[in-house]
Amino acid sequence: MKIEQIYTGCLAQGAYYIESEREVAIIDPLREIDPYIKRATNDNAKIKYIFETHFHADFVSGHVTLAKETGAQIIYGPNANPSFEALIAKDGQEFKLGAITIVVLHTPGHTMESSTFLLKDEKGKNHAIFSGDTLFLGDVGRPDLAQKAADMTQEDLAGILFDSLRNKIMPLADDIIVYPAHGAGSACGKNMMKETVDTLGNQKKMNYALRADMTKDEFIKEVTDGLLPPPKYFPLNVKMNKEGYEDFNEVLERGATAMSPNDFEKAANETGAIVLDVRHQNDFVKGHIPRSIFIGLNGDFAPWVGALIADVEQPLLLVTPEGKEEEAITRLSRVGFDGAIGFLKGGFEAWKNASKEIDTIKSISVDEASKILAKETPEIFDVRKETEYISEHVIDAKNTPLSDLNSYLGVYPEKDTFYIHCAGGYRSVIAASILKSRGIHNFIDIAGGFGAIKNSPIKVSNYVCPSTL
Repeated sequence: MKIEQIYTGCLAQGAYYIESEREVAIIDPLREIDPYIKRATNDNAKIKYIFETHFHADFVSGHVTLAKETGAQIIYGPNANPSFEALIAKDGQEFKLGAITIVVLHTPGHTMESSTFLLKDEKGKNHAIFSGDTLFLGDVGRPDLAQKAADMTQEDLAGILFDSLRNKIMPLADDIIVYPAHGAGSACGKNMMKETVDTLGNQKKMNYALRADMTKDEFIKEVTDGLLPPPKYFPLNVKMNKEGYEDFNEVLERGATAMSPNDFEKAANETGAIVLDVRHQNDFVKGHIPRSIFIGLNGDFAPWVGALIADVEQPLLLVTPEGKEEEAITRLSRVGFDGAIGFLKGGFEAWKNASKEIDTIKSISVDEASKILAKETPEIFDVRKETEYISEHVIDAKNTPLSDLNSYLGVYPEKDTFYIHCAGGYRSVIAASILKSRGIHNFIDIAGGFGAIKNSPIKVSNYVCPSTL
């Protein structure tokens, strides 16, 4: 028996490759399916099953294409009703995979079709659970993402999740291994541990939602407390996962169209495409195409694209580092953004060499900022998350979180120079690009963000531990 967790850090997502006696099951695959097929080929094995824990909201699964390419059967738990061919399993239904068995445990609450897959080893002993978004390490799935009936609230779903955990998962032995669908950084939960594998026994000790003496009312209150609004692209990803989508290879072929600077400019004007610059933030600061949006590949690229661009059908034109075109298109497709129609051949250097208009961002070091702030009192805007800001921030700075930046455009000074920063420089440059695209140019970015500010003379608030917020 072989179990391999295939973890994608940008999405904080875990897919799983399980092999026994040359039969393979894939759980929650990503959009690009070649890695799974190659693994099976190397094992001289055949992909037999594709298990989906639920209709994912934060990424587009590879189930439809993988089934088409391999003939494997797609399996969901009860209550799923996809538009494509799939086996809708019954609670407790068993599937043989070589010498091992996978049992469907219907665990609704995150969504109504959510299921956990229990793996029994060659001797029939319970070995592991693949818990999807039902149980994370340190947390449980948020109960506000399901496409639910109008009369079903997030509190109703949380109550159903409580029953699922108590009746299906907590009675299992402490030595069972927990393989969740997500880790820290995912928007599908709020309190996840950085680890990606644990034992159920340890989760019973560490996970607030699995306290043995917890009442249902306490569970509902704690699970629903402090939930941030989900990214706007989530429902669109659910729709794609439920109804099907275009093959990734077609998306890649279209997006990998190389364009000269003139053709690139013409396409931007004629299609209404967003020019998305995915280079490093330092390169974007030094020079970029006017009104282009920066979201760098070196950060949480796909989630920020989803949160800030939102419309998965929006046409995109890409400015990438040389050789990174395919990576950008691939990572966009993982969250359903299939609208890339081409990239700038030769990158930003080609744009400059063609004597096209360019723009820059004024950015200063923390040393320079501290000297200015010692003499002046300009407005400072912190674009980190609210919890980061509350934990510790520059005295008198205002919080305008990047995830909801468009709603704060009216609070920025119209003429006076103001300053922006984030934690390390990535998010503030994203914010800067959005501000410039909206015609706001009277700001200065503080390079290095709050990480550098803390080690400077700039006064900051007393630290508050995030776990107490």
